[in-house]
Amino acid sequence: MKTRIEADSIGSLEVPSDAYYGVQSLRAKRNFPITGTPIHPVMIQNLAKIKKAAAISNREAQRLPEEKAAAIIYACDEIIAGKLKDQFIVDGIQGGAGTSANMNANEVIANRAIEILGGTKGDYTIVHPNDHVNMAQSTNDVIPSAGKLTVLDLLPDLLHALESLHAALLDKSQEFDHILKMGRTQLEDAVPMRLGQSFHAYATMIERDIRRIERARKELFTLNLGGTAIGTTINASDYYLHHIVPTLAAVTGYPLMQADDLFDATENLDGFVTISNTLKTCAVNLSKMCNDLRLLSSGPRTGFGEINLPPMQNGSSIMPGKINPVIPEVVTQVAFHVIGNDTTITMAAEAGQMELNAFEPVVFYSLFSSITSMTGAVNTLVKNCILGITANEKRCEDLVSKSVGITTALCPYIGYQKAASIAKKSLKTGESVTSLVLKDELLTQKQLDDILDPYALTGPELPAEDNLAG
Repeated sequence: MKTRIEADSIGSLEVPSDAYYGVQSLRAKRNFPITGTPIHPVMIQNLAKIKKAAAISNREAQRLPEEKAAAIIYACDEIIAGKLKDQFIVDGIQGGAGTSANMNANEVIANRAIEILGGTKGDYTIVHPNDHVNMAQSTNDVIPSAGKLTVLDLLPDLLHALESLHAALLDKSQEFDHILKMGRTQLEDAVPMRLGQSFHAYATMIERDIRRIERARKELFTLNLGGTAIGTTINASDYYLHHIVPTLAAVTGYPLMQADDLFDATENLDGFVTISNTLKTCAVNLSKMCNDLRLLSSGPRTGFGEINLPPMQNGSSIMPGKINPVIPEVVTQVAFHVIGNDTTITMAAEAGQMELNAFEPVVFYSLFSSITSMTGAVNTLVKNCILGITANEKRCEDLVSKSVGITTALCPYIGYQKAASIAKKSLKTGESVTSLVLKDELLTQKQLDDILDPYALTGPELPAEDNLAG
């Protein structure tokens, strides 16, 4: 393999001649063999968008010659289009607050620009990674800005998946609206409700998660770009300072704003904690719902068995015919993953010192992972579970009829004391509450039918006769 010699402040290394990355990228690859996962491809594209906006701004500030700027912009456009991804060799988790990721981008763009200008890779007299590609920038404003843009790019797929889940749950709430079932508190029989009401509650919960994520997302439009190292704007021209963010907004299409306090925006990562917290909250809600679905479908003969989840695969290598709730199970596992990521992000944001947080790489690695894994989990939940759920209406009816929970609905008509006596007798004898009420001539069949009508029983309105106790 042919190589070229490149040097940095640490020393010299042999770099493959055909590589677009350089010595700093290669050194980082050797220093950080952490996850085996490189920088997120969307993060790579956003690094290129920032470098493109910087080249445009520096060209217009007359700091970067037209020819070099044009070559850098062309190289950035290629990366934005998805080319040269294999040249980004740095691990997603790295020391140095993301300097390695920033330099990986600088070196790849510089060497591609050199090539465009007819030079040989590694001849940084033509285009230099630091002097030209990284002009007026620092890792400390590039990396957090690229991280915010990446979150903004990844969130729409998650929000779309959640919107689909919300719609699917609403459809099921309507489909099951007529089915009376037992509501449960502390896993014990409580009072009757409609199966559709359960699914409507899930839909309402998911809608709240969507709104919460959308509100938190807005914090990410504010960037510290232009602040350079710590917020003093050192090495940035006045023109660049006032044009870099509007230029990047034009490149990305986002309504980006430059932070009023560049020091604050450089050293504090609370915006990422906020968005992570909304993802954690959503994950908690998703897992709670999936726990309910597993319980409601449990059995199918010896559990609740009120609903059926679509059978997706064999549930056992030893027990024939066993089908497990694998889709809710995987969603709950993703929830654990997201909750763990949120703890990592929280601790990383807290651990920053003075004018910079050195732990941004693990924040982004965790946050990107949360978004992408949640997106996949919600998509499979909708497609492979929610849409195919069916109800066991007869099973729901049987459980209601056998439960003493309906005595609560009878209290306004026969009184609490009589209702309690009926409940106790039903539990002791196994005879249904309704048959005992009729046997003791406490109510007529017509009165019972009115009281136990699914909609009258489970809504805010009582039947017309609001006191049948006599």
